Amino acid sequence: MQKLTSCPLKEAQESSLSLVDLKPVSEWICLYEALGRVIAKDVICKKDLPSFNNSALDGYAIKHEDTGKKLKIKKTIFAGDSVDEDLAKNECYKIMTGAKVPSDADTIVAFEDAQIVEDDFVQIPQNIKKGNAFRVKGEEISCAKVLFKKGTLLNSSHIALLSSQGISNIEVYKKISIAIFSTGNELKEPWEDASEDEIYNVNSSSLIALFKEYGFEADYCGVIPDNLQKSKEYFKNMKTYDVLVTTGGISMGEADFVEDALLYNGLKPLFHGVNIKPGRPTMIGKMDRTIVASMPGNPLAAYVNAFLFLVPLLKKLQGDDSHEHKIIKAKISDELRLKPNRSNLILGSFKDGVFKATMKNRYGSGMITPIVKSNALLVTDEKKDLIYKNEEVEIILFKGSF
Repeated sequence: MQKLTSCPLKEAQESSLSLVDLKPVSEWICLYEALGRVIAKDVICKKDLPSFNNSALDGYAIKHEDTGKKLKIKKTIFAGDSVDEDLAKNECYKIMTGAKVPSDADTIVAFEDAQIVEDDFVQIPQNIKKGNAFRVKGEEISCAKVLFKKGTLLNSSHIALLSSQGISNIEVYKKISIAIFSTGNELKEPWEDASEDEIYNVNSSSLIALFKEYGFEADYCGVIPDNLQKSKEYFKNMKTYDVLVTTGGISMGEADFVEDALLYNGLKPLFHGVNIKPGRPTMIGKMDRTIVASMPGNPLAAYVNAFLFLVPLLKKLQGDDSHEHKIIKAKISDELRLKPNRSNLILGSFKDGVFKATMKNRYGSGMITPIVKSNALLVTDEKKDLIYKNEEVEIILFKGSF
């Protein structure tokens, strides 16, 4: 059948994200299980943080007007104590870190900044700023303020703040379901023996791992045989998944049956072919409610294209508002000559503000080691044919590189 015309990279990225048109389903989970999940509803502060005026250090709680004086220590306040205001003239409290400060004190003086004169008297220095080490109720965040907006991807610091509110359960979006297939009669699984004429199935393992780095679990559904009828059967019962990812089998080869099998099962492709190198044979579309993404068969191209296209798509489908790749600026270490009229995906290493192309950008889409040597990706404009040394470029860092 006639293949679809290759589309520009920007258009392919925008149209693939437009496939996410359904609101994710939510569920309630325990806070201990919430790491890496996306909040489904705004979380409102219900307890001032801190919830009472308290001391930031071990020292003396005084009235600021008493700086420079010798004060009598009225009593000692420990964390957990609740003490009503009780200071007479020229008196102070000894107080411990985190203890509640009575309303008749407004400044804390560290032990090491004061001088004990007698057993229960202390000399307060003159140059103490009012409010020193005094943590005011609600100074971090106050009741009724929004802690986190829906669509926030929860990390460990978010969990800490949620815990401070006494939140033990939280409403998040349900995890999306992902199926991954490989294609090719020549493939062997890593646990099988492979002859010189056979190759190991790299793509499934690498994509499952890539998605997991970004918080997604994917089911490996096996290798699709190079047979049209069997390919049709493989996809027949896959419409229960949110996303179906295949690698290989969508080029112009005589044994490339994946597209025909998907079309037979109702696929409506947005595009087949992107004007990029590597990874031109990339196809994304929808099969009923299931998003279908067919990546190239070569391992480097499959990995890079899955990172570029699918990570943002999966994050958006999961309800994550920060789904776009974060772009940072860097200086390029060496001059790069490019073939124009297509976008080039260039692997490289980023360090100290400088991007260096891996292997001088001389590698093939069937290779694997360039991925291992790289921590960043440079995506060029279609019209670009030369990048000068020290020219400023925009790059994307891979997970774990920042």
